Amino acid sequence: MNYLAHAYLSFQQPSILAGNMISDFVKGKKQFDFSAGIQKGIQLHRAIDNFTDTHPATQRLKIFFRPHYRLYAGAFTDVVYDYFLANDKNEFASPEALKIFSSATYTMLAEYLPALPGNFQKMFVYMKAQDWLYNYKKEWLIEKSFLGLERRAVYLKESGIAFIVFSEHIAEMQTCYNEFFPELKHFATHQLQGLLNA
Repeated sequence: MNYLAHAYLSFQQPSILAGNMISDFVKGKKQFDFSAGIQKGIQLHRAIDNFTDTHPATQRLKIFFRPHYRLYAGAFTDVVYDYFLANDKNEFASPEALKIFSSATYTMLAEYLPALPGNFQKMFVYMKAQDWLYNYKKEWLIEKSFLGLERRAVYLKESGIAFIVFSEHIAEMQTCYNEFFPELKHFATHQLQGLLNA
């Protein structure tokens, strides 16, 4: 899952949110440099990623990207899931609800920012200024995110093919999301409860 989903699946727990959002910036034993709450957020992030990567719906969605992007298919799939979540009226009843959630997330993260990895701090400036969490509902940000992935990938050339694939198969991808996300939310809820009770 991408940033919106990890924020949403932190269930408004500030330290969990901080850990959930920085997990990709924290390698190996570095996780133990953080507070217990942030460590649990990192653990939740990794459990969510494992559940996502192994889910049958995710495997089907990756097929659309795999011919062009091979091992990077999962990264494009994560962005797609955020687009559908941002537009999911079962989770965000209106654009205003998503906007409120996004603003609250930035506020919570800002309180933890000095303790978070430098690379995340730099990225957070752009995330907040460009309101990524809200704008995942818009196709232009999805296209921009895809181009960013292509640019950062070692062997890929920025081509825009990913957005074409997304546009051509959006209905099938929506079906994958509809099957997948309720199960992920249920899993994350129970996973977090276990971490908080540990």
